[in-house]
Amino acid sequence: MDAASNERNLTFFRFEDLRIYHKALEYMSWVHKATLLFPDTCQDNIGARFNEASRAIALHIAEGSARNKSQFIYYLKMAKSSVRESLVLTSAVKKFGYVTDKQEDESRNFLMELTKMIGALISSLQRGPTGVRNSDDTDEDLDVPHHSFDSEHY
Repeated sequence: MDAASNERNLTFFRFEDLRIYHKALEYMSWVHKATLLFPDTCQDNIGARFNEASRAIALHIAEGSARNKSQFIYYLKMAKSSVRESLVLTSAVKKFGYVTDKQEDESRNFLMELTKMIGALISSLQRGPTGVRNSDDTDEDLDVPHHSFDSEHY
């Protein structure tokens, strides 16, 4: 075996190595399946909006992973915004009677887990090389070309 294959088998696109990305894809699939059962007469097209919000979580993670550290953090925060949007839509579709109590719980559990994972990844990226976050660190100060985090944890 050569040295490259001794390292982990990483994919060409780094975001595909992130657990958080795969969790976001799971949620996207869950939303897609749930919205297939929505009535065709949804005048406000809430099913399409719900699908867009769930897709945005994975899309922001993927887009940000190709950027520098401060930009990645920005995109992760955008992913958290999409999580919150998905939560509002979860509550709305439950109120409209489009999902069951069990489905609402499933969606909320996905979203809570995604929020925790995104928050942990942001914290990891904000830590300095010593593992301690400097008090003067802001997102704008974290302009590092390569990410220094363990993709297996996120």
